[in-house]
Amino acid sequence: MTALNASPTRRVATAVALAAGATLVLSACGAGQISQTATQAAAVNGNQATSGNIALRNVHVVYPNSEDYSIEPGGSAQLAFTAVNLSEHQTDRLTGIKSDYAGSVTIDDKAGTREIKPQAALGAGNPDVSVPEEAPETLSLIDVTLDDIREGVRPGLTFPVTFTFQNAGDVVVQVPVDAGHEAERHESEKSPDVAEGHH
Repeated sequence: MTALNASPTRRVATAVALAAGATLVLSACGAGQISQTATQAAAVNGNQATSGNIALRNVHVVYPNSEDYSIEPGGSAQLAFTAVNLSEHQTDRLTGIKSDYAGSVTIDDKAGTREIKPQAALGAGNPDVSVPEEAPETLSLIDVTLDDIREGVRPGLTFPVTFTFQNAGDVVVQVPVDAGHEAERHESEKSPDVAEGHH
């Protein structure tokens, strides 16, 4: 029997068998592999998390924009975020921030306050980049600095930061690092320009 004379039922069965085989082959390609991008995130957009009535939005490390900050190990970096209190009646308060990727975290209340009134927000970092459009009009700004940062705080990667609130409790966020306007290029022997120089 040729393919032209095959019955419609047999052609459908053959097509289904081929599709199933292709699915098995393709799914096996990634079996047991750990994706290189498993711990990577977009370097521009901040992350978010919600616990109780507190919604954390646009959480990220601001790429160093002055000599006061550096993402090299031992340096200090600004943490940007907006914490929105979704409750209509209960005030909450940010009591602390910590991360295994920083020796300590400094919270400077400035003229603001760590208290977040109902339907209000607490922001840190550059307000132009850390305050989402949907944030309440009532916004208190503070400065948060990650001091003595560890290896692994790099654009394109995330690291855990724990926010502690009086009522909402602990909220862990995987925080990305802003890539800045021009990400630094890291060259190795596998880089095309460097490899050509060895020939």
